[in-house]
Amino acid sequence: MMDYVMTADSTDTKDNIIGQMQDSQESEASESRTDITMMAEGVSVFYGADQALDDINIDIHSKQITALIGPSGCGKSTFLRCLNRMNDVIDGCRVSGRITLDGEDIYAPSVDVVSLRSHIGMVFQKPNPFPKSIFENVAYGPKIHGLAQTQDEIEEIAIRSLKNAGLFEEVKDRLHAPATGLSGGQQQRLCIARAISINPGVLLMDEPCSALDPIATARIEDLMWELKENITIIIVTHSMQQAARVSQYTGFFHMGVMAEVGTTEQIFQNPVDTRTRDYITGRFG
Repeated sequence: MMDYVMTADSTDTKDNIIGQMQDSQESEASESRTDITMMAEGVSVFYGADQALDDINIDIHSKQITALIGPSGCGKSTFLRCLNRMNDVIDGCRVSGRITLDGEDIYAPSVDVVSLRSHIGMVFQKPNPFPKSIFENVAYGPKIHGLAQTQDEIEEIAIRSLKNAGLFEEVKDRLHAPATGLSGGQQQRLCIARAISINPGVLLMDEPCSALDPIATARIEDLMWELKENITIIIVTHSMQQAARVSQYTGFFHMGVMAEVGTTEQIFQNPVDTRTRDYITGRFG
């Protein structure tokens, strides 16, 4: 039987292979971190003495749709409002932990909240157009944030935003009509156009389809798929079917904690936590 003798050359080759493997692993780890747009670490929320969220941890992947699901009152919307500091306006609300946008702590004292919200847009559950014309609803954001200097630039941004929201062809002949005259689905798409007119990197959507009929819901979902080519989207929804249809990642909230987070396929087909499995299978919720 022939014994294998480790020569100096073979040792060098082995060391090179190990070195290459380590470099590859470090490169993959670095790439995975650059894929993260927002990150929440140990986030807890208190309203006075009452705790609403406890130690929430989640990575939000760039240009993907992340759905937050769970029963009513579990903390989904509370967490969503943390992501653009909407909880700041609630008396007695205190947020602890760390939330970063592109690596920067959004709760740092140096952060300007108005500027932050120009990078993180929000669409609410109920359509809330301003009592202005359709055009002025979309033009308002670029004006106040100084994104356009001339009327031509404002018009260009407004029309582009309406087109990206899939609404322009329906309203192009009545841009100066009151926005309140639109249908519910059209108003919600107008609110999306208004949100994306300031070119945010992240779009928060708090149950954007709950007040809409199935046809309008389908349009919003198709729009979300189009928008994620350029925007990171985080959606709160009570509809597990909607989460399964539109999202790539899903976080399940239960009684103020993040019970489980993962790819949408894993969460719906092979959940690890028994609470997730029970909710997905309809045992509660």
